[in-house]
Amino acid sequence: MSFDIRQLRYVLAAADHGSFYRAALALDIGQSTLSRAILRLERTLGAELFIRSRAGVSPTDAGLHFLRGARTMLASADRMLAASRSAGSGRSGVLTIGFNSSLSAGNLRATLIEARRKNPNLAVEGLEADRNTLFASLDSDAVDIAILMGDVDRHQYRHATFWSERVFAAMPADHLLAALEIVHWTDLRDQRFVLGTADPGPDFRDMLLGRLWKSGADPSIALYPVSREAILSLIGDTKLLSIVGEGATGAHYPNLVYRPAHGEQGPALISYSGYWREDNGNPALKRFLDFVRRRYALSFGLNGVVKGFGEQTEAR
Repeated sequence: MSFDIRQLRYVLAAADHGSFYRAALALDIGQSTLSRAILRLERTLGAELFIRSRAGVSPTDAGLHFLRGARTMLASADRMLAASRSAGSGRSGVLTIGFNSSLSAGNLRATLIEARRKNPNLAVEGLEADRNTLFASLDSDAVDIAILMGDVDRHQYRHATFWSERVFAAMPADHLLAALEIVHWTDLRDQRFVLGTADPGPDFRDMLLGRLWKSGADPSIALYPVSREAILSLIGDTKLLSIVGEGATGAHYPNLVYRPAHGEQGPALISYSGYWREDNGNPALKRFLDFVRRRYALSFGLNGVVKGFGEQTEAR
């Protein structure tokens, strides 16, 4: 049994976009090329990876299992290629960042862009996966740092809260609540929500349950085994809502709008934290941590003297 990296990329793109057509557009290839490659892979595996319908595609149980392994395999392959290119060209380091949230907007995207601007020789690779996969990847050196939504108690890793971002309700543009500039949790009491089973869907479900139960509501929340992107691409044609972090609001879908969620004290916020291993000796990681610390005026310590992006600083 064999398959190539190209097929893995096609399968992941199809799952993330919920459509062969949209995946082909994102990859700048023909839809027939992508669908034939996925079909050949399914024949090789002896199992269907997607349920096809007029609305798009969604992973089968076999597809979900394959996708979990494919993301890790592809991230490892990309990391190896980046490290080889970096070594061959004399670049100053490869930093692999794991995350479980969108990069279309928000502080993580802005931080990575600014870090690259400060140090053009820094090669940044990414792995989007669930929290457990990312912690396993930290242990195996597949990622240097995991930046995750929320705050998890993992004593075996160094850990610091980096920033907070707003929470948004995603809804059809013709929904009654779309006429509001902001929505309060009380506005959402009688709404029906759909989220993905993958991170950070369960975190948003728990947030909804806690906030809406306080107001006496009995929340209707459905979780589906599809990507965040697939859900957002479909709910514009429904009466359903979803909940996303600010990082997801840079992606635009037909008939879909985002409205910031507010509570009694103002905007609903969720924190993002970084996790890394103390014994990780990658100089690129130390430079990145020093950059984040200075950018957000944080106080966590670093071991040794670190040459930051564009300046020499001594770790406190």
